[in-house]
Order: sequence, then structure tokens, then C-alpha cells
Amino acid sequence: MKLSSREQIENLSRFRGDGFLTTSFYIRTDKSNMTKKEIALSSKNLLSSGRSQLEQMEMSKDKKESISRDLDKITRFCSKSLSSQNFSGLAIFSCSGQDFWEFFNLPASPQNRIIFDQNPYVRPLSAILDQHHRIFALTFNRREAKWYDIFMGEISLLENLVEDVPSKVREGGWEGYESKRIERHIAAHLRDFFKKIAQKTFELFKKNSFDWIFLGCREKYCSDFEPLLHPYLKTKVKAWLKAMPSDSPATVLKESLGFEKKLKKEEEDEIVHRFVSELEKGGLAISGLKRTLRSLNKGEVQTLLTTRYFSKSGRICPKCNFLYVDELRCPSCKRKTDPLVDVIDEAIEAAMDKNCQVRHIMTPSKLDRFGKIGAFLRYRT
Repeated sequence: MKLSSREQIENLSRFRGDGFLTTSFYIRTDKSNMTKKEIALSSKNLLSSGRSQLEQMEMSKDKKESISRDLDKITRFCSKSLSSQNFSGLAIFSCSGQDFWEFFNLPASPQNRIIFDQNPYVRPLSAILDQHHRIFALTFNRREAKWYDIFMGEISLLENLVEDVPSKVREGGWEGYESKRIERHIAAHLRDFFKKIAQKTFELFKKNSFDWIFLGCREKYCSDFEPLLHPYLKTKVKAWLKAMPSDSPATVLKESLGFEKKLKKEEEDEIVHRFVSELEKGGLAISGLKRTLRSLNKGEVQTLLTTRYFSKSGRICPKCNFLYVDELRCPSCKRKTDPLVDVIDEAIEAAMDKNCQVRHIMTPSKLDRFGKIGAFLRYRT
């Protein structure tokens, strides 16, 4: 299954092993940077590391056997599938004690790692999804329009529209009146065609969930077309492409991905700037791991910000599901807390469960100065 939506991650994060640990296995499979032998060797070494970890773990026999079966299943799957893998990464989640098995083909390379924890380790999936926006690309000229859906490095044609708008023709006539009449007729025809394009753009946009709109046309048509767009769509226009309808989808994709990377960096810089400003004026923002977890436990968080790859062990209350850095007993119910391999991963899952936004910020950034994690708040109690 290909990773393509937040819903997939949310569904995965809801799985509970009921006493059994879940094995999360991430491997780079990008054949543009690695040979098949190198990928196979990486997988073998990672699984070997997992077996070494298992030998040192203190737990009941049935729990160890569950993890051992996980490793056997992952080994068999990789030996059959890695050579034919055409994606940049692979993520596998297994809990044999509960007959649970799920895997995702990834559009971006993850860090190679294997983790045994109470729940599936979903943070790398969330980080990959956060890298990408669903882009609605339109290229058009006076005769043709093409609409594309671009997401996670792939492009697909949504619709194509062709209309025979006449070219400008110079004719004689008494003092050029005939020539002017033809030009007005052509201009009206072209405007009608642009109206059709604008209307079709609105119809296609309503059927799909897009984050950004990229438009591609000759510069002289920009001022004629943009006023015809629905006001809401105008707010979504983020880039003007050089690509034309005659260009291949690969050309449109390459230019669009360049803009996406640039816009993503600008978006991250802007959100971190707003975050720091809110902190400095004592507004609805908090920073640091302990304070962020406390606000998350209270349901105050609106948007969670974390530095990409920032990891920290922590603890969780098995009754309240509250997250802590080092509390051995839950302050709320006084129950003994359980250790976590990565409390940041659990914080991301908790945020998604509460319909919060999660933003993974590339380092270096100003977020690094504030404990590498923080949040915008809905309110402060």
C-alpha cells in the first residue's frame, strides 16, 4: 500500500497490541542511490540488529516469541519484495501476537531503523506526509488547457480541454474598421474560453482536496485570466509556471516540485517566525518538551511543532494516556507510568487523535533554540 493520506497514519496509530509489542521496520529502498545488493545488505543488518536487541530484552516468553515471528515475517517479505521495490522507502508494522501486519511504500527515504514499542512508530510517516502538499496545476494557452493532480512526487492528468480560438488576423477594410471588428471578436472568443477554463478549474477543485494551485501560461494571459477565478481559488494560487499545455507531464512535475520545495521552506520559516513572536509577547504558544506535553495532555494544543528527527525517551500513563518526560507515577491518577522509546512519536499520535496540526520543522531553525518542540495553543488554562 502506498502512503498517501493522514487517515492512513491515524488508523495505524490506533492499533494497540494489548500487552504485545509492535515491530516497526523502516528501510531505504531508493535504487537511484543504492544498488539492490546494498539495499538487501541494509535490510539484513537491520534485522540482525533487531534480533540482537530482542535477546537483551527482559519480557515474557510469549511476548518474545511474538517479536521473533515479526522478524521472521519481515525477513521473508523483504527477501521476496525488496528487489522489485520501486519506491524510495518501505515501512512495515507487525504484531504477530495480535495477527497484525501492515506495510507502506514510501515516496521518500526514511532513516533505517527497527523499533519495538507498544504502538506502531508512525513519526517518520507523519514527517514524510508533512513534506508534501497536494498541488492543482493548470497549464493553458489560447487553444488548450490541461489540469493535473500532483502529490508526493507523482503527477496525473485530471482533464484536458481544447477549443479552436482563432488567431489574430489583420484585414483591410475602410480605415481599419474591419480589422478592429475582427480583433474584438477574437478577444471576446478568447475571454469566453478563459471563462470556461476558470469554471472548470472551480469544478475540479471542489471535487478534490488541494492545498495549492500552480498556473502555467504565457505572461500576457495572466492579467486576463486571474480575475476570472473564483475568489477562494485566488487565495490558493502560489506559483506561475513556465510550463505550457504542449509540455510533457514530466516537465510540469519537475518545475512544480521545484516550487513546492521553495514554498515549503518559506512556509516553515513563516510558521516558526510566528511561533517565536507569539512566545516573546507571552501569547498562545509554549515551548520545551515538558510544557508542550503538559498542554497536550490538557487538550490546549492547536498546532504541534517539532524539529524533524528530534527524539526523546519518556513515559505514558496506561490509564489516562497522559505523556510525561520522567514522571514515574501519573500525577492525575497516581498509577505507575510505562516507559516509551520516543515520547515525541507518542505526542504526534496524541496530537493527530485530537485533530491538531503537526508540523515537522527542518533543522537548523529558530525552533532549535526553544527545546526543539513547542505548540500554538487553542487556549491557556
